[in-house]
Amino acid sequence: MDLPVLSAQPTAPTADAADAAAADAVETADAAEQAARPAASALSPSTADPLWWRSAVIYQIYLRSFADGNGDGIGDLAGVRKHLGYLRDLGVDAIWFTPWYESPLADGGYDVADYRTINPAFGDLAEAETLIQEALTLGIRTIVDVVPNHISDQHPWFQAALAAGPGSPERERFWFRPGRGENGDELPTGWVSNFSGETWTRTTNPDGTPGEWYLHLFTPQQPDLNWNHPEVRAEHEAILRFWFDRGVAGVRIDSAALLVKDESLPEVPEHPGPGEHPNQDRDELHDIYRGWRAIADSYPGTRVLVGEIWLPEIDRFAMYLRPDELHTAFNFDFLARPWDAHELRASIDQTLAAHAPVDAPSTWVLSNHDVTRPVTRYGRADSSFAFAKKRVGTPTDLALGRRRARAAALLTAALPGSLYLYQGDELGLPEVEDLPADRLEDPMHFRSGGVDPGRDGCRVPLPWRGVHPPFGFSPREASAEPWLPQPEAWAALTVEAQQSDASSMLWLYRNALRLRRSEPGLGDGPLRWIDGPPGTLAFSRGDRFVSVTNLSTEAVALPEHTAILLSSDPLVGGLLPPDSTAWLRTQLPSPHHTASHHTTERNRQ
Repeated sequence: MDLPVLSAQPTAPTADAADAAAADAVETADAAEQAARPAASALSPSTADPLWWRSAVIYQIYLRSFADGNGDGIGDLAGVRKHLGYLRDLGVDAIWFTPWYESPLADGGYDVADYRTINPAFGDLAEAETLIQEALTLGIRTIVDVVPNHISDQHPWFQAALAAGPGSPERERFWFRPGRGENGDELPTGWVSNFSGETWTRTTNPDGTPGEWYLHLFTPQQPDLNWNHPEVRAEHEAILRFWFDRGVAGVRIDSAALLVKDESLPEVPEHPGPGEHPNQDRDELHDIYRGWRAIADSYPGTRVLVGEIWLPEIDRFAMYLRPDELHTAFNFDFLARPWDAHELRASIDQTLAAHAPVDAPSTWVLSNHDVTRPVTRYGRADSSFAFAKKRVGTPTDLALGRRRARAAALLTAALPGSLYLYQGDELGLPEVEDLPADRLEDPMHFRSGGVDPGRDGCRVPLPWRGVHPPFGFSPREASAEPWLPQPEAWAALTVEAQQSDASSMLWLYRNALRLRRSEPGLGDGPLRWIDGPPGTLAFSRGDRFVSVTNLSTEAVALPEHTAILLSSDPLVGGLLPPDSTAWLRTQLPSPHHTASHHTTERNRQ
């Protein structure tokens, strides 16, 4: 309907018996939903659509925290399969799984011990293959994570390197070096770790004496691979083929700008020029990704390569998106900016300008499994984000953060390109900042000496239904607690509580993604800025749609329009209140526009 979505806080049920009744109702609905799912031929995404990724809405699943199917307190593939209908109804085009491989979980699965085996806590390879196909029947593609910079210290390659000793071929796959100083007691380099702490760990020889050092830009349990070694390159190309053969639609490449190191291992210059950093953004990376692109292009349909690239130079960032390299890369600049109209417009303009020469679509993301959730971040005095600024005990105004997160959801969904959504943001979950110390797992917290709160707070298991933890995350009969505890206050934020509340964050996201799919001007395509009051961002997408975001402290008048398609908060006296976004219909469709709309819809299905 062409009406604003009204805002009100959902209220939590108070009767304990509601848990059991709700569980029965939802489980019955889940069973009916499973039975009603169409055959694969009815809804499978067509391999004839090579441009699906340019406008896609991609939902990130942190598997341990999405849904627990077997009752052990850990999310798994069975839990995801049970809730595929939820993802379909939300309106996503693809799901991206953070690493689901065999791993000791020293860093949440980003320490991979075997790329061809599913972690037994999550399921097995056969179930992963089944999930990929079941999702396709609902029109949802699957993207998997690859972690090429490093592997687990329990990986057979690294164990063989430790056993073989200095100078062995096994050690050439990594960065083993003698230490500096008279007795080799000093680190080979002074490189700084992304996880705080040192980047080198010393080994022990079989006779008990101190041995060589090995490089790890992250934790000691994640030794860096030597990408100058042909076996390292061949193995990762085989990994790509392994998962493409199983039907995945793409891969997300972790730490994509860190793989290649300068073989001489020099210190980092004070002001490194383009391509001069010894372990970041090396020019040799582009040949690697050209090889990966050739593999992806050899498969039917478009198998996308998505890079996790944190680079301050937007022009260097865009080089990875040339037509024969990666398809897209995460745009973290927008995520890191404060809630400020000038800052966000500058980020949008710079991003679109950098992508234009390589004809790559921009990506927009508000959070992920590494980043403080928007509801919490946008309620802080400094609403920007940087890992180096994270501190335990930073105060936040959740009511303010929630308003801004709702407005940001509509703003990003209206921007050109693809959209990434981290699980739980569609529920408006805040960061959990009071987790018991004995439940924390994130190495960023421990390696910072407790200064950095770590990332566990954005990884707390999702609340599905009921009025008490585990909120349907695990089966009703399960006795195991979720691997991280959920706040009691989340009773008001469950899927069950929000799906019947037209003022909820979930309703806002569902309506936004529905309109994003149906509006021909949205997704990939041009953007035109519109003049507005100070502190606002207004732009048109096509000639029938306008988005207006008010980041000022005063309510503002909307531009001329014929209807309000959606708003993050209700208008007040016809004005858009502060920290709100409205989507507007700007003119009635002509016969030409109607035909264009139908064509776009067919192409997106």
